[in-house]
Amino acid sequence: MAEKDDGEIIEHHVCEEMEKKTNRNLDSHSFLESVTPSEKEGSSSTQSSHRLLAYSDALISIIATVMILPVSHTQIEPDKELQESLQRVLAAKIAVYLTTFLIVTVAWSAHVRLFQVIERIDDFLALLNLACMMLITFLPYTFSLMVTFQQDSFGILLFCCCAIVIGLIQAVIVVYGFDQPHLLNGQIQISENQTFYKYHILKIILRVPVFCFLAGIFSFIYSPLSYVFLGVVIFLPYITHPLKWCWAKAVGHQEEQPNGMMFYSYHPNEPLSKERIESFSDGVYAIVATLLILDICEDNVPDPSKVREEFEGNLIAALSVYGPEFLAYFGSFVTVGLLWFVHHSLFLHITKTTRLMGLLNTFSLAFIGGLPLAYQLTHEFPKNSLNELEAIQISCVIIFFAGIFQLAIWVTALFNEKETLHVYVRYGGKEHAFMFAKLAIYPCVTLTTFFLTCILRRFSAQIFHLMEIIVPFAFLALRIVVRVVLALLKLVFCPSKSVHNADDDTRLPFNSVLS
Repeated sequence: MAEKDDGEIIEHHVCEEMEKKTNRNLDSHSFLESVTPSEKEGSSSTQSSHRLLAYSDALISIIATVMILPVSHTQIEPDKELQESLQRVLAAKIAVYLTTFLIVTVAWSAHVRLFQVIERIDDFLALLNLACMMLITFLPYTFSLMVTFQQDSFGILLFCCCAIVIGLIQAVIVVYGFDQPHLLNGQIQISENQTFYKYHILKIILRVPVFCFLAGIFSFIYSPLSYVFLGVVIFLPYITHPLKWCWAKAVGHQEEQPNGMMFYSYHPNEPLSKERIESFSDGVYAIVATLLILDICEDNVPDPSKVREEFEGNLIAALSVYGPEFLAYFGSFVTVGLLWFVHHSLFLHITKTTRLMGLLNTFSLAFIGGLPLAYQLTHEFPKNSLNELEAIQISCVIIFFAGIFQLAIWVTALFNEKETLHVYVRYGGKEHAFMFAKLAIYPCVTLTTFFLTCILRRFSAQIFHLMEIIVPFAFLALRIVVRVVLALLKLVFCPSKSVHNADDDTRLPFNSVLS
């Protein structure tokens, strides 16, 4: 009897195992049937492009930011006026920094749009992207040659060659991507107009190599005209759409597109990827914060022999000499950190970034990249000197423009609130008031500091450092202050309305309020 039971148990387990194997085979068969042919072809050799894009964003943000180092490390003699040094020594380097930052961000923007079309990569595309990154990282050196040797055409020619090769590599990426449809964006994969997409994107990409080729030719004939072509290369993404609009108004017709086609292209008027804008911006903020400590490590570590001879081996006494430098470092780091905090809060409310918002963000990041120069200048000169006053005022100007462009991003988002903002911040109220207050802190404080230093010149350094100390506490108390101010305004202007009615979601949109 026991043997019979054991046999039944064994037979029962065998049946269970057979049933499980059958179910697994059916599941795997149904899974294979659900996979598209393109996924079957490319799943084993392709991967998501997220890590490649994160690496590219980090690399480009570093290249765009480190060009401030030659500017901030420029030696300025204390006996010379800072204004004269700015005109003769720093002006060219600042121009190189701003131009390099702009051209690198234009290359980054093109990279973003390219990988909005191509969403998956394989080994070949990864290697092509590395070659493209190598040439982008070389662009700052070509600009340095162009500024240092302005009469020599080799710097222009070298830049043009790099830009031409970058454009050709991007064209190869497009051709290869459309040859392997499983690498493309899902909308393009299911489209019947892939050929139109491919030639449209190639036409836009190859404009830059053409202009650079013309600039390279004219560098030997008439160099000023070559700079005009390079300017077109830099600003081409921002002027293409207005030129097309003017042409359509003048001619009266537009380029025909295939019927029923969702137009998804490489055109600069399309929204940039919000995630990649955040990633690139975070990279710039992180690198700027890191560059600040490099100067501390390089300049503020005393020599051991000097400590023994002048301070009798007392390291604390030797470090106390560097007190103003440490104060300037912590103040600058707090400024960078709080500007990042404002940027972070701003993009929490934004769902989609327009072309204009991306351009304003680029300008804001360019001034953020100038903060190491501001830090270097604030402790470079003797106390109560004219140079110290001008250095502090330059720092105020840099911080002011970094903050005012962030505020401009928010205002631009409000004018397109249905497309760019989350639902819960579209119709004014406390969130609008709180965001405006947060974005207005640095422009208002730095503008006030600038005028106070003009009036109270002897206390310019104290006023500037006091501003750096007050601002963090202002951010901590901001929400309370905004709520109190809103409550007072409601009490004064709307005494009959209850708080519940004031916070109702039936408020008018921002554009309606303005009109």
